[in-house]
Amino acid sequence: MKKTALLAVVMALVGFLMVPGSASSHREAPLISQDPLADNTDVYAFMSADAPGMVNIIANYIPLEQPAGGPNFPAFDDNVLYELHVDNDGDGRDNLTFQYRFHTQTRNPDTFLYNTGPIDSLTDTDWNRPQTYDMNLVVHFAGFHFPFAIGTNLPTPPDNIGPRSTPNYDALAAAAVTCFPANCGVGSIKTFAGQRDDPFFVDLGSVFDLAGLRPFNSLHAIPGVDGPGHDGVAAFNTHTIALQFPAVFLSKPGKPTIGIYASASRQQMRLLNNDGTESHSGEWVQVSRLGQPLINEVVIPIGQKDGWNRYSPENDSQFESLYLSPEVTKLENFLYAALDDANTTNRTDLVAVLLTGVPGLNFTGNTKSDLLRLNTSIAATAAVGAGNRLGVLAGDLAGYPNGRRLEDDIVDIDLRAFAEGYGTFLNNLLGLPNRSPNNLLGDGVDANDKTFMTTFPYLSSPHQGYQVP
Repeated sequence: MKKTALLAVVMALVGFLMVPGSASSHREAPLISQDPLADNTDVYAFMSADAPGMVNIIANYIPLEQPAGGPNFPAFDDNVLYELHVDNDGDGRDNLTFQYRFHTQTRNPDTFLYNTGPIDSLTDTDWNRPQTYDMNLVVHFAGFHFPFAIGTNLPTPPDNIGPRSTPNYDALAAAAVTCFPANCGVGSIKTFAGQRDDPFFVDLGSVFDLAGLRPFNSLHAIPGVDGPGHDGVAAFNTHTIALQFPAVFLSKPGKPTIGIYASASRQQMRLLNNDGTESHSGEWVQVSRLGQPLINEVVIPIGQKDGWNRYSPENDSQFESLYLSPEVTKLENFLYAALDDANTTNRTDLVAVLLTGVPGLNFTGNTKSDLLRLNTSIAATAAVGAGNRLGVLAGDLAGYPNGRRLEDDIVDIDLRAFAEGYGTFLNNLLGLPNRSPNNLLGDGVDANDKTFMTTFPYLSSPHQGYQVP
């Protein structure tokens, strides 16, 4: 085949991937790529060794924040409703919804500065654009919705500007962790909202260059030289909502597995006023959602991505055919002839892993729904950041796809799963195929660029604008 013809075939196959942006769900759909403050980039749910019996839910928003991006640094949008959703009976519908609304103050409208001096505390008047938030819990029962206020005017830290502006950033971030009760004792509810290092890691430059994997460059249909991966998300920040909540209150008796997703919603009408302000009104419309990583990124075709973001998980059975016959697997088979061709039809294994949960691990029932499923009865196997990066594929049942930890290498895991390279553990336990060398696939990026914290909120401190090259 001539090189030009081969390139045309490859381009056709990977066209669905060519949405500007990155994985796991950074800028994954045409409309949300134009609305970064509402763009939900990653969701994590895990048990942690330092807080037994507590579930951690982490949702990140605002993709690819450049640390030096002043003078108007990134922040949560006051006009977005950010939500963490919990389904504890397996029907794909919310039983509990945690809602976050933000409020930004401009202390001095007559300066262009984000801060007029060093920010030494969360109440320091040198911080010109402080942001607080309200946190509510909505309990859904028998068709009724019961809202409860958990906290109001809760603090966020500033962005990490530099040694003059935020000289003791870690202290500012620690002060923004709010506990209920306030003594932060064992079993306390904890919440945090603010800027952190983006914990996701992936070789963006290679993956989005016609689905290349640097360690396998020589095997690609358009071959290159093999080499190590380059983390395309390194040195970028994100904005995090983190919640630590007792598992006993999130799950139902006898049903330890819960389903989790995060979302962002905007009101239907936006009015641009002549004085530079905006007015928002009407019903809330979901514009972004995320449960399982990489689904809207590489499973849902480009013509359905924005619609997918609007649906709630209970409606996801309409997308089952995309899991049963995944375009990703066809792409892997075509681009890498050295692989043992994986099945591209009747992929019931992917339906189980991604839409219902795996029996004996995190099964929630027959309802097909995009949820991150966490079996809360499986304790953490290591401190945060120290689990096996391949999770269940390597026999670590506390990792992905049983929830998702910060250290779980979901790019490598999903590459192998879609190529039916499930590894020896799942081959022996469940009889899932373990094709070779499919079970070695990866992008060559195996860890985050910064070390995670071992205590809440776990994500690393954000990169400082002054120090980033």
